[in-house]
Amino acid sequence: MEIIKNGAQASVKGPEAWFTGAVRIDPLFAKKEATKGAGALVTFEPAARTAWHTHPAGQTLIVISGLGRVQREGGPIEDIGPGDVVWFEPNEKHWHGASPGKAMSHIAIQEAVNGEVVTWLEKVSDDQYSK
Repeated sequence: MEIIKNGAQASVKGPEAWFTGAVRIDPLFAKKEATKGAGALVTFEPAARTAWHTHPAGQTLIVISGLGRVQREGGPIEDIGPGDVVWFEPNEKHWHGASPGKAMSHIAIQEAVNGEVVTWLEKVSDDQYSK
């Protein structure tokens, strides 16, 4: 058994290359030798969002507070809120973030494939975000 105490892992700022706006990442659990998954609590300030990206084994988001938005390539922007669970298929191009006027926090869980968990792509433009 392992207990990772609250505060044992430092918060980090979401890198500008991968995010638009203010984003904080709080690591929750890392991949272990016997596991494939890792998880983090990600907090987006209003209008903050990820760049377009894919995950080789897909990604699960569990919204815990606030109001957010998600979109997969070719699909509409969809609103998400506390208790919603979002599943992106492996290699499905998508983005996610906060709504324009309210912050949003979610737990993100993804698995590694050949040591890779994410492929970052172009940023979501303001026009794409506001459609």
